[in-house]
Amino acid sequence: MDFKHIGVLLRRIFPVLFHEGISTFWHKTKKIMTRRFKTDYAVWIDQNYLLKNQLKLMREKINNFSFQPKISLIMPVYNVEKKWLKKAVQSVFSQIYSNWELCIVDDASPQKYIKRFLSQYQNDEKFKIEFLNRNQGIAAASNRALSSASGEFVGFLDDDDVLTQDALFEVVQLLNKNPKADLIYSDEDKIDVHGKRFQPFFKPDYSPDLLMSFNYICHFLICREQMVRDAGGFRMGFEGSQDYDLLLRLTEKTDQIYHIPKILYHWRQIKGSTSVDHKEKAAHIKNSIKALDQALERRGIEGTVEPGIHFDQFENYRVKRKIKNHPKVSVIIPTRDKVSLLKTCVHSIQEKTDYQNYEIIIVDNKSQQPDTLDFLSDLKAQDGIRVIQYDKEYNFSKINNFAVDHAQGSHILFLNNDTEVLSQEWMTCMLEHSQRKKVGAVGAKLLYPDNTIQHAGTIVGLGGVAAHSHKKFPSSSNGYFGSLNVIRNYSAITAACMMTRKKVFEEAGGFDGKHFPVGFNDVDFCLELRKRGYLIVYTPYASLYHYESRSRSYSLDPDEIKFMKKKWGNILSSDPYYNPNLSYDSEDFRIKID
Repeated sequence: MDFKHIGVLLRRIFPVLFHEGISTFWHKTKKIMTRRFKTDYAVWIDQNYLLKNQLKLMREKINNFSFQPKISLIMPVYNVEKKWLKKAVQSVFSQIYSNWELCIVDDASPQKYIKRFLSQYQNDEKFKIEFLNRNQGIAAASNRALSSASGEFVGFLDDDDVLTQDALFEVVQLLNKNPKADLIYSDEDKIDVHGKRFQPFFKPDYSPDLLMSFNYICHFLICREQMVRDAGGFRMGFEGSQDYDLLLRLTEKTDQIYHIPKILYHWRQIKGSTSVDHKEKAAHIKNSIKALDQALERRGIEGTVEPGIHFDQFENYRVKRKIKNHPKVSVIIPTRDKVSLLKTCVHSIQEKTDYQNYEIIIVDNKSQQPDTLDFLSDLKAQDGIRVIQYDKEYNFSKINNFAVDHAQGSHILFLNNDTEVLSQEWMTCMLEHSQRKKVGAVGAKLLYPDNTIQHAGTIVGLGGVAAHSHKKFPSSSNGYFGSLNVIRNYSAITAACMMTRKKVFEEAGGFDGKHFPVGFNDVDFCLELRKRGYLIVYTPYASLYHYESRSRSYSLDPDEIKFMKKKWGNILSSDPYYNPNLSYDSEDFRIKID
């Protein structure tokens, strides 16, 4: 260690010694000295360690909360090891926020020590404990525990997991800011038998399409008690997926869904706890599909549910919606010379598209090369293809706006001329979502020629303004918690391949050709849609090659960057479909550490 590093160390540890005392001083010194040998998540844990003065401030805040609801924690118990059950109960006892009750139902565990351990709390007014005479399953046991709850809100805790000390405090703090909240969830991680934390899941804010792909909400979940009762609680016949089924029903009843971007729950990873036998696994998958099927029926959605991409590696599901009324899609392709690219693009559409009700509109922006003009002349003679001329200076936004005025379709599919269709259902599976009233725009998975990711959704604020998620990841990767291969929501998508309804495009004012002639027009358009309450959907089932910038050289314009920051301000630093614990300096979802 050189003198520079020693100086940094001293500047960091002496204020700690003065303000926090010897214990905290030693803890922080160890963190600083060992950081270089730790994983990013271990460093993040050190940086987010709750200090004594922080706990003190939290307790003071609680005294000033105008709303201090009772929270009933629901814990079904079955045959768990005593040490893990004890730690779960202790994590509730250690809560900074004290207005809670723990509702436990033992589902006729064969192990005698469980009843002996739990019986010691039966006279404690904060506990409600029941022992069932016969095993009824986790859904029934959870409902029995729920029936005894007297709190305005209920939370769910597995019998071998652990809550963080501030879990209930964070929930109640949110409720004081958002008293209409009906459903609250947090980030989570895993914890092993040695107490080591790993595999943090820093989640997005509520993403309805992601929830239909898999139960990303999971832990820690707090709900308004009356809403859970009205929904019918947990349902038998969904064992293994009973929580997923409940979540799907709850999210149909409210839009007051909030996310706390903090890890408040440690999910115990015990050898054998996640490796169920084939029969149990098969039943769990069957019940997840059944839960989704019934969700579609309740919501009046015609469609089917099937296992998703790389299902054996990461459990996820595809909701495949039926196309209604077979609407016409207008595929708009701006071009200027580079005829080889245009040929590849057009031929791939013609040869690989399984949806047939579409037209192709080629917008020629001053092509001059003879082979290009010959090809455009050939295209004019083909049914379903029109070539229109845009003879003004290049302006991506205005070119596309001009083409939309000529489009006959009720759906517009913007497509770069340097793309090549890979999946036959690309147009169909984009149309699945474009037809939805709540959806404003739909994007696709775009690959570089070397089969790495070029686009799989856009994160606003990344790199300063916006950037594509998972850039340069292998196409075979699942990405961050399956994000590459599941239908989910983002704040924006690229117009290199974007579908939207013509009516919605016009409602949002089209692309802004004045301020974004080249770049960020798609991001700006998507944010305009979001402002109007529309969802942006990414689907991995539409896949194309994108030979980016081969048709035109492209660099970011300082004026476009400046105007984006001026117009969208704080939105660029708080993407709801990202997470503040993840870095805005990298596309790979790495953890943000100081």
